[in-house]
Amino acid sequence: MQIVNALIELFNQSNFVNLPWQNWVMILVSFVLFYFAIVKKFEPLLLIPIAFGMLLVNIYPEIMADPTNMSFIGDNNPFADPNAHWYDSGVLRLIYAGVKSSIFPCLIFMGVGAMTDFGPLLANPSSLLLGAAAQLGIYIAFIVAMISGEFTPEEAASIAIIGGADGPTAIFLTGKLAPHMLGSIAVAAYSYMALIPLIQPPIMKLLTTKKEREIKMNQLRTVSKAEKIIFPIVVTVICVLILPSVAPLLGFLMLGNLFKESGLTDRLSDTAQNSLCNIVTILLGTTVGATAEGSAFLNKKTLLVICIGLLAFAFSTAGGVIFAKLMNIATKGRVNPLIGSAGVSAVPMAARVAQTEGRKYNPSNFLLMHAMGPNVAGVIGSAVAAGFLLSQFG
Repeated sequence: MQIVNALIELFNQSNFVNLPWQNWVMILVSFVLFYFAIVKKFEPLLLIPIAFGMLLVNIYPEIMADPTNMSFIGDNNPFADPNAHWYDSGVLRLIYAGVKSSIFPCLIFMGVGAMTDFGPLLANPSSLLLGAAAQLGIYIAFIVAMISGEFTPEEAASIAIIGGADGPTAIFLTGKLAPHMLGSIAVAAYSYMALIPLIQPPIMKLLTTKKEREIKMNQLRTVSKAEKIIFPIVVTVICVLILPSVAPLLGFLMLGNLFKESGLTDRLSDTAQNSLCNIVTILLGTTVGATAEGSAFLNKKTLLVICIGLLAFAFSTAGGVIFAKLMNIATKGRVNPLIGSAGVSAVPMAARVAQTEGRKYNPSNFLLMHAMGPNVAGVIGSAVAAGFLLSQFG
């Protein structure tokens, strides 16, 4: 009998009984993300750590606890324990400092720069226009967030940047303008990035004709090594002089690219795009997922962020495709409008989606390199858009 009572008492003290319903909902959401990552293979490098972090924090919320403010995610709590120390925080909360301080986003950008070939953009400079057009969702989302009446301009700007399809940029800007919303915005940005193969194709198909999707584009010209070396330096100088606030993101992006293109720092380039980027991705993805603790995450504002973020993605994709259709008309049928969808900055996911969709309608089509031009332009475009929003509302 004593054993039975002990087991009952143990069960009553366990989180099977003590977890609120919101946590159970988020646990189910994490299972859905695992399904997309493992079964559907939608960007598992992002979704698996995000889903596992979400699972951990909803089973054991104290893993993100911060005793200095007696909350899991929020800041400036008036009931903070003055005798608490930062090192008493939950393990994921300590790692999360790398997200809030913008260290992780900048390091990710350096890794992305080391993996990026700006050759397709240099071979076809008009790709910059597609990258700019695909930022449409940012401005649409800002307007919608403001019209809703639920958000301040700073919060609306942070939500809007989700439309850039760039997780590190979303984290960087939100950390500056609306740090209390960092969890919901980061989860939305990274989740939608990973689900691009699911979100973009219906929009691409809706806005293009079968004939347009079959267009075969000419091979790009060869870009010289000198052009590739000069490009990151020139872009850094011009963009940072115009928008100084963009320096951390764009600077690290171009530094990583210079490691790659100089040909003299192979060890640094290899570290940036492999070991360092992989480590930071694990830490960033897991802690971003761990911000989605049920009782703090499931509220009206968070649900609005999720909905507006999806709207932003849709309009960004549409903006790129529509502008590519205009370019196709201007060039008398030489531009496949599908490459416009790659103007969002999810590299190289969006370019791969354009390639996959193009091959469905013309098996001999090879759009990947043409789509990489607007794709890498989108990385620059989203960083510049973040710099502009920060200059206006920071």
